[in-house]
Formats: sequence, C-alpha cells, structure tokens
Amino acid sequence: MRIARPRVPAGVLDWAIAAGVAAVLLVTGLSGHNSGVSPAPFGYVLLVAGGLVLGARRRYPVAVLAVIGACVAGYQAAGIDVPAVAYLVAVYFAVRAGHRVAAVAVSVVMLAALPVAALASGLHDTGEAFAQARGVLELAWLVAAGAAGEAQRQAERRAEEAERTREETARRRADEERLRIARELHDSLTHQISVIKVQAEAAVHTARRRGEPVPEALLAIQEAGREASRELRATLQALRDDDTAPPRGPDDVPELVERVRAMGLDAKLTIEGQRRDVPAAVGRTVYRIVQEALTNVARHARAGTAFVRIEYRPDAVAVRVDDDGTAAPGRPPVPGLGLLGMRERVTALGGSLHAGPCDQGGFTVQAELPVERVP
Repeated sequence: MRIARPRVPAGVLDWAIAAGVAAVLLVTGLSGHNSGVSPAPFGYVLLVAGGLVLGARRRYPVAVLAVIGACVAGYQAAGIDVPAVAYLVAVYFAVRAGHRVAAVAVSVVMLAALPVAALASGLHDTGEAFAQARGVLELAWLVAAGAAGEAQRQAERRAEEAERTREETARRRADEERLRIARELHDSLTHQISVIKVQAEAAVHTARRRGEPVPEALLAIQEAGREASRELRATLQALRDDDTAPPRGPDDVPELVERVRAMGLDAKLTIEGQRRDVPAAVGRTVYRIVQEALTNVARHARAGTAFVRIEYRPDAVAVRVDDDGTAAPGRPPVPGLGLLGMRERVTALGGSLHAGPCDQGGFTVQAELPVERVP
C-alpha cells in the first residue's frame, strides 16, 4: 500500500530555498574575507537580504532581480567578495517569466556597477577592480542563466500548446459524439413517441365523442406522451447546440409535482431558503433529480406519498426526495440507469449524492450541488 506524502506548498518551499541560499552566502562571506580587513557590517545584511528576497522570485521576478542586483553591488562595495549566485537565479526566473528585456537591462546596469563597487570597497586599485568584477559575475554564467530561463519558458509554452490542442481535440470529439447521439435519438424515439401521443389523443377524442368516460390512465398516457415529446425536443436541441440548454430548472419543479399528483401519487413540495438564480447546469440537474426520483417512486416504490424539498443555501442547492414506499432499511438500492445518471450529473458538477432506504422505511434521494464552483 502506497502512503501519500504530504505536499509542501510552493510558497513555503520557495522561502525555504531562499533561506538556504542566504545561509550559504553568509557563511561564504564570513569565511572568505581577508583577515587583515574587516568588511562593513551592512555588507552582511545585504548579503542575507540578497538571498532571502529570492523567496518572492515567482510573483515579482523583475523586482527581485533589481533588489538582488542592488544587494550584490552593495556588499561588493562593503568589501565582501562573494559570487553572485542569487543574482544568476533571479536572472533565470525573470527570463523564464518572459521578462527578457528587463533582465538584460538590469544586468547591463549590474555589469557597469560592479567595478565601481569594487573601487568603493577600497580593497583594489582600478585594474584589480575590473578584474575582480569579472571574477564575481562572469558574463558566460549570466548568459547561461538567461538561456536556461528562456529554454524553460519555451518548454512550458510548448506544453501549454499541446495541452490546449488535446482539449480542443477532445471537445471536437465530444461535439461529434453529441451530434451522433442526437441523430440516433431522433431516428429511434421521435417516431415511437409521436405514435403513442397521437394514439392516446385519438382514443381520448373518440371516447369523448361517444360520451363515454375517459379513463384516468388514458389521460395520464396522453399527458405523458406530450411531456415526453417536449422533453425529447429539448434534449435533442441541447445535444445539437451545447450552449442552448433545455428550458428546465427549479422553477419547473412545481409543475412536475402537479403532474405527478395528477397521476395518483400524493407529492408534496417544500422550498426553503432565499430563492435565487443558479447556474443553468445546476438548475437542470435539480429538475432531473426530482423528475427521476418521482418517476422511480411511481414505478417501483408502491408508495402513497412523496416529499420533495429544495433548499437554497449560500453556497449550494440541496435536493431531497423521500417516499413512504416499501424499500427495506439497510438494503442497498439496485444501481439502475436512473440512479447512475443522477450520480453522473451530480459528480460532474462537483456535488454529492446519497440514495438508499430510510431507517423508518421508504427511500431517500438526497443531493447537494455547489453553485460557486461549477466546472
């Protein structure tokens, strides 16, 4: 069994590395000066500051580069001859972030300031100052740091472009599959549903012409055929155009409950919290959960009453459908396509779903859908 290792936040790691660099620079500075001459104390402060400021290199690469450059010139002027490793790291991150012009400009100023700082230290004459400056910050190392940053930036750009290409390919394939499903549904279901609707309407019309009472079951079939036809048209339109969503949401739940009540199930609706607009995907899922749950109650539960509750919370919408049917407590539900579809819808939105028998009998479907972080 693999044990998950805790991940260290990037910010903490950056500052830890910066503290390590500062410690190395300080130790190098303390052990490298001439025994006869003691550097100015502020030089060690600049030495440590030039290392610690690396902790902010990702957020403020240009500012960090300029500050470290000033610190390098400062501790050189104080008489501390330490390689400007922190500055090379800052150049790398500045170029990697795309600030090539700024990195070149600051580096030119640095190269010009180092001989002056070496002269100001009083430890070298003019020739030695220029030689010391070249030893502190070799131009080749500076170019290498910039080249490494540019290479990393180009690699990251290529990775982003490859990821974008993969996403576009996946989106195009999803669009093609959605259109294929729309065609299949249209070819296979539209005709059959139309036949059911027409036959039911014809039967109702014939019965009324003869003055015979129309059976409730026949009226329910007629209404179900009409609703199925509307739902199928809306679904096909949504499949063909992903930006056009079926016109269903929490505001349509009362109508849905009324239709179920007309079919003989005593359905009751409760809405809690401050009603407000929710993302279209969340609204559709709320409607589909209630629709599928009530359909399951009517078909399988042998229940007399169903309770629907929609609760608007500050960051989520909660849906719960209970019934007083014959589900046995403790027995897990049989995973049919309806429950599977509900779970897929809720999971896709980052929510949670629970479906199972209640302790007191009956069945419960409960979902919570976030409204602030919908993908």
